[in-house]
Amino acid sequence: MSALLWITVVSLAAWCWLLLCQGFFWRTDVRLPSRREPDAWPSVCVVVPARDEAAVLPASLPSLLAQDYPGRAEVFLVDDGSTDGTGELARELSRRHGGLPLTVGSPGEPPAGWTGKLWAVRHGIGLARARDPEYLLLTDADIAHAPDSLRALVAAAHAGGFDVVSQMARLRVESAWERLVVPAFVYFFAQLYPFRWIGRKGSRTAAAAGGCVLLRAAMAEKARIPDGVRHAVIDDVALARAVKGAGGHVWLGLADRVDSVRPYPRLHDLWRMVSRSAYAQLRHNPLLLLGTVAGLALVYLVPPAAVVVGAAGGSTATAVVGALAWAVMAGTYVPLLRYYRQPLWLAPLLPFTALLYLLMTVDSAVQHYRGRGAAWKGRTYARPDAVPDEG
Repeated sequence: MSALLWITVVSLAAWCWLLLCQGFFWRTDVRLPSRREPDAWPSVCVVVPARDEAAVLPASLPSLLAQDYPGRAEVFLVDDGSTDGTGELARELSRRHGGLPLTVGSPGEPPAGWTGKLWAVRHGIGLARARDPEYLLLTDADIAHAPDSLRALVAAAHAGGFDVVSQMARLRVESAWERLVVPAFVYFFAQLYPFRWIGRKGSRTAAAAGGCVLLRAAMAEKARIPDGVRHAVIDDVALARAVKGAGGHVWLGLADRVDSVRPYPRLHDLWRMVSRSAYAQLRHNPLLLLGTVAGLALVYLVPPAAVVVGAAGGSTATAVVGALAWAVMAGTYVPLLRYYRQPLWLAPLLPFTALLYLLMTVDSAVQHYRGRGAAWKGRTYARPDAVPDEG
């Protein structure tokens, strides 16, 4: 057997393992669990960190203000140094639409060691504590919620005894690049953090989706959120780990009626979204970077390469094994494409999308070593203990 055939066999074996042994990550049926409504609805404070979000607030904030929630609920929007009138626009939307009470606060510049979003979240939680809520809903400024979203989240947390109930918002897929890249983003995330494992008691797998996190207030104090994760660039995963580390129960699934309204029309926009934190996901470790590059190449790039090289070189076995691995890969992508209502012919293009993600990850490392590091809304963090820099 040739070396390429051996490598292709390993790739096929890896796909068989991913198909059957990685928490069935490719399935899309992990949705909000049982929603038995409580006899008395607990109070909830909604915390929205916002920095230069005037473009998306008209499509998102009214959906929060219009929540049909039977208990006491209030929205706290934290205007984190915006220069586009985010805070005033939020007040105007509240006056125009009514609904839940809105408080707009401003935290000032974050001190050394804090990422911008978490500093804003800390300020919002501080404002909310005066209301003594039982739950906190942490949601991003670009997330639009169906009218019953808060009600469904609280009912699920109450029925399941969860300390965190998080939904992966359905991201926008309208431009050609969004269709190619966005579903794969969720696919790769689920592959790293299988949703079934996250919700299982005793499992060490922990993750959340930062756009929609319902958090029990008592657990936030116990797990020291956000102070205990103030260095985190990937704050949603860090939050879930802190909750599990404090003995909490976490649930994460796909959303049905929670949507991101933020557009990513160009490849450049999507590239920045991924590369800003990809190397942080690898803990800024060069060995993990090399392993990730090698793993992505073996799992995603070898199958189509084997088909082409095997067919061109007359090695039928190599081409057939490569085609089998490619077929399993594409098959695992089909459910998510259906969830996003995208054409199934995108499934065989997953190797190309994986190549883009590989390059984004390498670029993330390059930016880190150039001192640019991760970024959030114009603030960059070259190291976990870096002083935030406006730029």
